[in-house]
Amino acid sequence: MSPDVLLYLITSAVVISALALVLQALFLFGVYRSSRATRDQVHAVASHVESFVASAQETLAVSRKQISEVSEKSKTVLDLAHRQLVRIDEVLEEATSRARIQMDRVEMVLDDSMSRIQETIALLNKGILRPIREINAVAAGLTTALSVLFRGRRISVERATHDEEMFI
Repeated sequence: MSPDVLLYLITSAVVISALALVLQALFLFGVYRSSRATRDQVHAVASHVESFVASAQETLAVSRKQISEVSEKSKTVLDLAHRQLVRIDEVLEEATSRARIQMDRVEMVLDDSMSRIQETIALLNKGILRPIREINAVAAGLTTALSVLFRGRRISVERATHDEEMFI
């Protein structure tokens, strides 16, 4: 190869390298401008994000406080409800036991009353009704005996037959 061709070849390589460096510098300048624009946008968004984060933290703190208050109040209400249910349970147990006792007493009174009524009826039968029945029976017997004695005549056969035919 001739020295002129070699010189042209080296010159063209240097020119191409210089152009590549200028092109790289332009690209680097474009990247710089793009990063600055991105940085400005990030700063604008960052201020909004910071205010949003601050607002979120404030809301979270208020929510924690309210949740704590609600939790304490609900615990108080649940404790009160539990105590009331225990009291109600005790009252119901006491009422149930008293009702059972009263039912037992009523049953005893009814049993006693029924036995006394039965005893009274038995005494009434023995002491009053039985003698009355006996007196009635004796009176009926005397009445029949007296009527037979004073009537003196017998029933005729014809009349007895007639009486029997009426019942047949």
